[in-house]
Parts: sequence; structure tokens; C-alpha cells
Amino acid sequence: MAFPVRIGVQLQPQHSPDYALLRDAVLRAEDLGVDVLFNWDHFFPLHGDPEGAHFECWTMLGAWAEQTERVEFGPLVTCNSYRNPELLADMARTVDHISGGRLILGIGSGWFQRDYDEYGYPFGTKGSRLDDLAAALPRITARMSRLNPAPVRRIPLMIGGGGPRKTLPLVAEHADVWHSFVTVETYREKSALLAGYCDGLGRDPETIERSAEIKYRGDDEATLAFADEITAEGVSLLTVATDGPGYDLSAAKLLCDWRDRHR
Repeated sequence: MAFPVRIGVQLQPQHSPDYALLRDAVLRAEDLGVDVLFNWDHFFPLHGDPEGAHFECWTMLGAWAEQTERVEFGPLVTCNSYRNPELLADMARTVDHISGGRLILGIGSGWFQRDYDEYGYPFGTKGSRLDDLAAALPRITARMSRLNPAPVRRIPLMIGGGGPRKTLPLVAEHADVWHSFVTVETYREKSALLAGYCDGLGRDPETIERSAEIKYRGDDEATLAFADEITAEGVSLLTVATDGPGYDLSAAKLLCDWRDRHR
């Protein structure tokens, strides 16, 4: 199946000393015409001043559910390690209801050790965290089916990552959306692997929406060239990131204009 080209913006909740700056960025992004808004699930900045200002993911998503009217939104991505799977399902269902059915549940296995150490979660290994994610996904699905009231819609599950041995098999089995950090060449390789895992499960790989980060470094021509190339390969959701305090949306506008021309 063919998915429409969509533009996402990740409003990274770092280096914003006043939540009002994030609230304003959400309003500007929706008014601009972006299709999806994301934050991320960390407790400290990932770049810049490591002791800089930072806000929590899911309480913020509840605020976005009330503030926005049109956009889909969610975490890019939530860390499986930080919440019991049944609790996470209930949180997602609740935010989905607040928004009238616009949540995307992005999830990954986690990687940022400082979050784990300072908040008291066992870090384990990359393999053990992926095993924990594999065990959690069926529990999330099962809890969703038992919640009363049920989610407004079947909440799309986005899995982030591209590991060939553990992550891509989970994408093939569980994901509605696959998010990755790729070049055109690496996307082709990983997409072929994903197709093989889907084939083994009897699933059509074209039923999985493809999502990728698009980096913007001030070069409009190069940015749009990558957008053309990666969407030609089948990626339909392109997300550009911006952080505080300014939350510059110029790259998002560039991509929204590009999307509209293609439509």
C-alpha cells in the first residue's frame, strides 16, 4: 500500500528553560502545516550543555493532546525500560482519548545510560534491552485490548531502530511504522532485510509505513535532494529535529512546502 508523504517535527524538550517556549513551538508547528509532532523520552539533554534544561516526555504529550487539534503526535521514541508495559499501554490509551485519536506510540529499547543511572533503572546490555522490548510488545498489545474504554483507534505502533538481528524482526512482527536513521544506501539494505523477515511471517512489508530522520544543516538544495531520493525508495514520513530555546521551524517549512508541491 502507498502511504502519503508526511512531514514530522521533533521538538526536542531540551534547553528550553520555560515550557511556554515549547507550547509556542507546538502552536507554530501545527499552524505551519506539519503532519506529525514528536518529542523524545529522555531525562537529560543529549547534546549541548549536559546540565541544561529538560522536560519529561509523557506529561508533555498529555498537554499536546489538549493543545493541538489536527496533528498526530507521539514520542520519538519512548524508552521501553522506563515504564511497566501495562502502564505504558494505559498512558497511551489515555493520551489517545484526550486527543480524540491522534497518538502514535513510538517505542524503542533505550540506550542513554545516564538516564538509567540517575533514575535508578538497570542498564543491562543492548541485547538484554532488546529482549525486554520483545517481551513488552505483546504485553502492551494485550493490555490495550482489555482497557475500558478502549483506545479511540488502533494506536499506530512505531518502532525505532535498524538492528538487523533483533530490531528488524520486531518491526516485521509488531510495527505499523518503522523509524530509522539512514542514508539511501543503508535504507535499501535494511528495507531488504525487513522484507525478508516479513516474508517469513507472511506479512506484506508494504503495510509498514517507513519513517526517517532528515538532517538540515542550512543547505536547502541538499536537504530537498535527500527528501526526493529517500521518498523514491518508499519512505513517506520525514522528520526534522529542532531544540530550545528557539525552536527554529525554517527546515520544517521548507519540507512542508516541498510536500505540498509533490501533492
